[in-house]
Amino acid sequence: MERTQRHDVAIVGAGVVGLACAWSAVRRGMSVVVLERDRVAAGASGVAAGMLAPVGEASWGEEAMLAFNLLSLELWDRFAADLEADAGADFGYERIGALHVAADRDEAEQLRHRHEVHRRHGLDARWLRPSECRGVEPGLASAIAGGVVAPHEATVDPARLCDALAAAAREAGAEIVAGAEVLGAELDAGEKRLRTADGREHAAEAVVIAAGVWSAGNWLPAELRPPLRPVKGEILTLRGAPDEPVCERIVAGERVYVVPREDGRLIVGATVQERGFDTTVTAGGVHELLREAYRLLPEIAELELADARAALRPGTPDNLPLVGAVADGSIIASGHFRNGVLQAPATAEAVTSLLAGDELRPELEPLAPGRFGGAGGGKRPHPEAVAR
Repeated sequence: MERTQRHDVAIVGAGVVGLACAWSAVRRGMSVVVLERDRVAAGASGVAAGMLAPVGEASWGEEAMLAFNLLSLELWDRFAADLEADAGADFGYERIGALHVAADRDEAEQLRHRHEVHRRHGLDARWLRPSECRGVEPGLASAIAGGVVAPHEATVDPARLCDALAAAAREAGAEIVAGAEVLGAELDAGEKRLRTADGREHAAEAVVIAAGVWSAGNWLPAELRPPLRPVKGEILTLRGAPDEPVCERIVAGERVYVVPREDGRLIVGATVQERGFDTTVTAGGVHELLREAYRLLPEIAELELADARAALRPGTPDNLPLVGAVADGSIIASGHFRNGVLQAPATAEAVTSLLAGDELRPELEPLAPGRFGGAGGGKRPHPEAVAR
């Protein structure tokens, strides 16, 4: 085994959350290593549609989720500007807005019910009649029964985003190690040690667990493993002409969403299936997505089916992320389910605050791992040992 390498912070996972945490921490002067079992954005981050749409996610009884989503969307403009400056690359961030539509009268009733949540919380969302929906998006099906326009929702290309985060973190001095699956750990001591499949050992004053559904890996003691479950999502890429887009903004229905890219691609997602660690793309999943997207935008039938993928989202028992210190003083940043891209800026800010000993925003309180017992209730890493 090579000699032990030492850093202030070791981050497990190079998806959008882990990379955002790495970039944020290294900008605060911390030395950082990111340990990735496969490659950058190999999991859910590389398959995500990149919707930044808290209005579309708003639902009754999920006030904590809504507050965290709104906080992160508020942070996205500065996050994107800083990242573009540091990485010197564009990653498709744009506030194109979203139109959430009902394909029939039953769906319209459900959407009006959800719109009451928007109104109760003062969200920037307005109900549209069917003709108004088609005025916003002329390609909508004639059967559309109403919709809600959310003009400030945004999109980003997650694969390009992860590349930019990795480039910016490396430029600032972080080390990102691919093919470095964590096989063992000593987390009780002041200096924590991680042993990886590439035969190396990494020592750090703090460990951040941000490996998506693999954050509950066997390398963690059983009492520290977070309550995560894999939720499979299948997603399609259609290809059309950039100068003849099927839609100009996010179009989302009850069972499907469609996200346009500036190069003419159209992302259609995503199924939700609890089938363990299966990542098979199924004919039924593809059929379901195309059927539901066609109900909203019939013109998709003329587009090329360019790609179909599946990935595993990390779900928690209450579908809220896990962001906070665990019992051994490490930090967990996982369980973002289908909102990891949206929630990356707020999660990165929170993790860096924990590392530096700063005060956390109140929106983070409901996300503490201690709400499930077990691994929760931990103390922060000692700020003098981490912050520089």
